[in-house]
Amino acid sequence: MKITLCSIGKPHESYIKQGVEDFTKRINNYFTAEWLLVPPPKNAASLPETELKKTEGKMVLQLLQQDDFLILLDERGKQITSPQLAQLIQQKANESCKRLVFLIGGAYGVDDTIFKRANYVLSLSQMVFPHMLVRLMLTEQVYRACTILRNEKYHHV
Repeated sequence: MKITLCSIGKPHESYIKQGVEDFTKRINNYFTAEWLLVPPPKNAASLPETELKKTEGKMVLQLLQQDDFLILLDERGKQITSPQLAQLIQQKANESCKRLVFLIGGAYGVDDTIFKRANYVLSLSQMVFPHMLVRLMLTEQVYRACTILRNEKYHHV
């Protein structure tokens, strides 16, 4: 199974880049993992919020394959524990899911078309964090889930 971590926005900031790269490399010891950054539209600053989300949504939908399992990150999503995330990842692997996609939306969230396409809506917290920080947090949590699946010592309860 391939894990694709996807975010709408600019490239990783330097203060985030090293951590994201480190945890992505670690995930690759368990599953094939990659980051996919969807650049914001060139005219993003001049678009109304709804139009921006619609444009970003179209860009994301073009990148998805029909059989991808899409996990959308949203503060209104379901909050789960790290072991539950590990179970979800294992379940998808057991079901021979080809690609598990985690999506961090744009500055204003995502269009309804993405919500409808999402197979699961996940919340890291009810609080809202900067998107760059969410990238690092998500990557670490996916790595943590991998270590839980192998019963390794990284995760302490």
